[in-house]
Order: sequence, then C-alpha cells, then structure tokens
Amino acid sequence: MGICCEHIDRTDPFSLYRILHVDTMTIVSPSMLSADFSKLGAELVRVEKAGADWAHLDVMDGDFVPNITFGPPVIKAIRKCSDITFDAHLMIQDPIRYIDAFADAGCDMITVHCEARGDIHGAIAKIKARGLKAGISINPETDVSRMEEYLPEVDLVLVMTVHPGFGGQSFIADCVPKISWTKEWAVKNGREIHVSVDGGINKDTSKVCVEAGVDILVAGSYLFKMDDMSPTIAEWHGY
Repeated sequence: MGICCEHIDRTDPFSLYRILHVDTMTIVSPSMLSADFSKLGAELVRVEKAGADWAHLDVMDGDFVPNITFGPPVIKAIRKCSDITFDAHLMIQDPIRYIDAFADAGCDMITVHCEARGDIHGAIAKIKARGLKAGISINPETDVSRMEEYLPEVDLVLVMTVHPGFGGQSFIADCVPKISWTKEWAVKNGREIHVSVDGGINKDTSKVCVEAGVDILVAGSYLFKMDDMSPTIAEWHGY
C-alpha cells in the first residue's frame, strides 16, 4: 500500500522518518564539518543523493570550542539547495541569543550544550516555541547528571564521543554508557527521546553505538572521504 503524503507531518523529522522507513532503522546524519566548504551546496546535494536522512550542521563560536565554522547566513544560503532535514548542533555560549536566527535560516532541529553558559532551559523553550525539535548535547568529560535536568524538555540527546571543536578525532569508548543510560532514563520516565552520537563514527564504532541504543549516527570524515558514501549509509540503515 502506498503512503498518502497528505498525512505526513513534514514539520516533524522524527515522525516523517517513522512513516517513510521502518521504525527500527538507524537515522544517518553526515556532518557537514567534513564537507568541502568551497562547494558546500553541492556537498549537501551529494549527501542527500547518497541516501542520508539528515545533514548535521556543526556551528562553532571560537569560545565554547576553539574552532569557528559557520552561522545562520551560510545555513540560509545552502537551505535552497536541498530539502533534507537540517540538524543544527550549536557549540556556542549563551545559545538563546541565536535561536531565532537559526530557525529563520531553515534549521529543523537545534541542539545546545548542557555545559554552555547562559539560560539553557530558556534556549530549549525558545527552540520549541519556534516549532522545532530541541536537543541537548553532552561532552565526553561531563557526567550525565549535568544534563538530566533538561531531559524532560528535549526530543534528542547528542552524546559526544570526541571532544567538540574539530573533526577526525578518535572515538572515546568510555562515552558509550551515556547512550544506554539515556535510553534507560527515557523508558523509566515515559519519555520518547532519540539518542544521537557524534565523533569517531566508522564501520566498527557505529555498531557499538547502535547496540548501546543509538537512533542517529553522525559521521563526518569517515563518510566524506568516500567517493560514494551511499553503500555505507545503506548498511547503517540496516543496523
């Protein structure tokens, strides 16, 4: 039986994914941090044609992390190149200042860090008020107790398995228990929370993370170094 597109909520990346795919399939979100910035729009199209579900947008301010990447103007410019879900990861201080700008640029979901300065509860509320999905991210050295207060408010938890700021780092296996802890917390508290993982994701670590309960795999350098990332994305969908 075909799917009636009239009944698809295109404002909800999670429900859209569940309608169009098997519920147990893993979502793949290539990190555009590893793309060729000289042709970012074309790289976005390449990701979409390869079968990726989302595009992960790493936003860095040079303060929360030592690197600087891009902001709302660049995201707005590449939004016209693809309808793929924009999964924005704000590695910035005081993120509430910029929620409207990223929403206006075309992001579908916005994740902020529990370690960032500023009103994080307020930032999450503002994301939700704009009709977007909200996420909270946690760094490798941060204990899960630091993010627990935000879990009743978010749709997604992003577990960092490298230190944020630069691509191409090695996977930190000690972070994997945070994945299973989050899933257990969600079940215990009756919350539907999707768990994403970012950092050092490759053929081996992707399996480890999915076995721990991950719903979304974010991968950068491992995918973008391939001439054709579609076979790997298809394989990860099957995990």
